[in-house]
Amino acid sequence: MSQEHQIQPEVPGEKISKKAAKKEAAKLEKLRRRQEQEKLRSRQEQEEATRKTASKSLEEDDEFSSNYGDVTLNELQSTEDPKAGIWREAVEGKRWTEVSNLVEEIAGSEVLIRGRVHTYRVQPSKVFVILRKNGSTVQCVAKQSEETNVSVNMIKYLKQLSCESMVDVIGVVVLPKDPVKGTTQQVEIQVRKLYCVNKSLTRLPFSVEDAARSEVDIKKYLETGRRAVRVNQDTRLNHRVIDLRTPANQAIVALKSKLVNFFSENLLSKDFVNIFTPKLLAGSSEGGSAVFRLEYQGQPACLAQSPQLHKQMAICGDLRRVFEIGPVFRAEKSFSHRHLCEFVGLDVEMEIDKHYSEIMDLVDELFVSIFTSLNRKCKKELEAIGKQYPFQPLKFLEKTLRLTFEEGVQMLKEAGVEIDPLGDLNTESERKLGQLVLEKYNTEFYILHRFPTAVRPFYTMTCVDNPLYSNSFDVFIRGEEIISGAQRIHTPELLEQRAREHGIDVKTISTYIDSFRYGAPPHGGFGAGLERVVMLFCGLNNIRKTSLFPRDPQRLAP
Repeated sequence: MSQEHQIQPEVPGEKISKKAAKKEAAKLEKLRRRQEQEKLRSRQEQEEATRKTASKSLEEDDEFSSNYGDVTLNELQSTEDPKAGIWREAVEGKRWTEVSNLVEEIAGSEVLIRGRVHTYRVQPSKVFVILRKNGSTVQCVAKQSEETNVSVNMIKYLKQLSCESMVDVIGVVVLPKDPVKGTTQQVEIQVRKLYCVNKSLTRLPFSVEDAARSEVDIKKYLETGRRAVRVNQDTRLNHRVIDLRTPANQAIVALKSKLVNFFSENLLSKDFVNIFTPKLLAGSSEGGSAVFRLEYQGQPACLAQSPQLHKQMAICGDLRRVFEIGPVFRAEKSFSHRHLCEFVGLDVEMEIDKHYSEIMDLVDELFVSIFTSLNRKCKKELEAIGKQYPFQPLKFLEKTLRLTFEEGVQMLKEAGVEIDPLGDLNTESERKLGQLVLEKYNTEFYILHRFPTAVRPFYTMTCVDNPLYSNSFDVFIRGEEIISGAQRIHTPELLEQRAREHGIDVKTISTYIDSFRYGAPPHGGFGAGLERVVMLFCGLNNIRKTSLFPRDPQRLAP
């Protein structure tokens, strides 16, 4: 540490103020961080220099030198020249085979595959490389011999490759004498040629192998005295591009994609129209303080807390049945396992013919269909998720259970839990009710309706028999809420009254209220959070596992 940054000894009789001491401590911490960054940068530069030296030393005369090496930038710039370099010449006219398609039936065939160096182990004249691509892994074996066209220098080259580097391998598919452990594919690739498309840093924040271990595996490792690294959540999210490479995370992303497809296909088959609403609003769409405010061309604005207002306006525009899949923004102050500041909303709005139960009928049919499709068509993804995060399949009924809010309160009361009959359920009471429902009805998926009016948004229609309750509902999975829905108020006078009661400036939503002055049909709908649905369906313990790049009160990057 330089002399100018050292803390000076206290002079007798002279006191350093707390503020000055705090300022000096902050200065020292800043210096320490800068020195650590400089050390890291220096180490990375040394590693790169070492790699370049190693590669250069391998450029000596080698009969098989064209069978390995780094792919040049010129070759990767989409050049049309088939002789731009040794890699380009080697792959010319060949087709890539997916790692997942390497099966016993193609034994004896020569293949070209691309993947990441997952792990490797070395022997004096042999290198075993586990190659990974989209969750599938295969063992590639490079053995020094003239028969395989693998030279001593090629073995040296393979030994200095770093994990997570992207490589292309040309080799022959063979059936190993003994079953391969630790790979998804039960064949081996006898390496003939290998080219590094892009190198990874030698020192990674964590290895994909460590990040992919389950808690069960970690405990087994520790019990047997083996090294086991537990990668914590913040480290994972700080380096999400590496974390996303684990089989479980690959499966979660794929499962979300398929769930969205099942959601869309089901609704489109029922004559719903997919709409796209604005996310910049003059006023809040839900009321309350959980809204991101910003300046929009010199006037106040906010990010949409939901597409609620505009999907209702779409119904007023005679679109009859609409849905949207898009971002939702909530200025949540909660640091819980189930809240995010930005998530993907699955929103639906529809005309009502006679009764708001028509919306619940749709929820019932739609989500039972989605869950059934996930179980039938996503077995590979569910298996990969369950391997790292074990869970029991969701229990749901063919006809979804419906309970009134009052019935739910009564069940809790009989179990010794007192709930305000005109209040809302808190997290603990939701879980307890979910447990009681499971025990009594053998389902983890149910609908609770006729919520108290006081705890619902301003646009919710009240019950005809008791205005203290509303034509609204929530839907629960494993004791946690995933869907909120209701019949909407479609008369402008009542809307204005309810908005004021919720502290909303009517002027900021005047275009929304005006849309009901031209004649509006009875209607209602619901909204669900995609990440929360996936989290609870898969029995995961944190919603951040199901968000590609989570946004919570403390996370705005990466």
